[in-house]
Amino acid sequence: MQYNFTEIKKNVKETEEWLKKEFSSVRTGRASPAILDGVKVEAYGNDMPISQVANISVEDARMLRISPWDNSVTKSIEKAILVSDLGLSVTVDDKGLRVVFPDLTSDRRQSLVKVAKQKLEDARIKLRGDREKVLKDIDKKEKEGGMSEDEKFRFKTELQKILDDSTKVLEDAFTKKEKEILE
Repeated sequence: MQYNFTEIKKNVKETEEWLKKEFSSVRTGRASPAILDGVKVEAYGNDMPISQVANISVEDARMLRISPWDNSVTKSIEKAILVSDLGLSVTVDDKGLRVVFPDLTSDRRQSLVKVAKQKLEDARIKLRGDREKVLKDIDKKEKEGGMSEDEKFRFKTELQKILDDSTKVLEDAFTKKEKEILE
């Protein structure tokens, strides 16, 4: 008998991708367009991501350039960035907006590491929930006579290996992000 781990593998991949996306929105000292992914601009009667109303490019290590396609949304973009509480400063010029990433204080760096740790813990909690579902399913199938006790233990071991591999990926992503924040 073979157990189908397709669903848990899909969930594990989604969790890994979610964590990487969340980490990309945690600010470091370097300019990164990904930091603005969660910022919504009020434009044309809707709330839209900045990337849908302007080009975002990296000017240098500490500055982004936002070039709106329509100059009427420039003020909305500026306001959205300022109220987003990302700690970024914005200046408007004739080409659009310049977003400056100020130096991080050591206190701010520590608080960003805490935010990253919390996101890592959220991902771990999600994986534990997924593991519990699969374990219950394996136990249920054994009780119904669908598999032997030996198979049950083999499947549980296989499940644990999938989760251990994923946990390593999550930990590595956190370690990389922590290093990025603290340097």
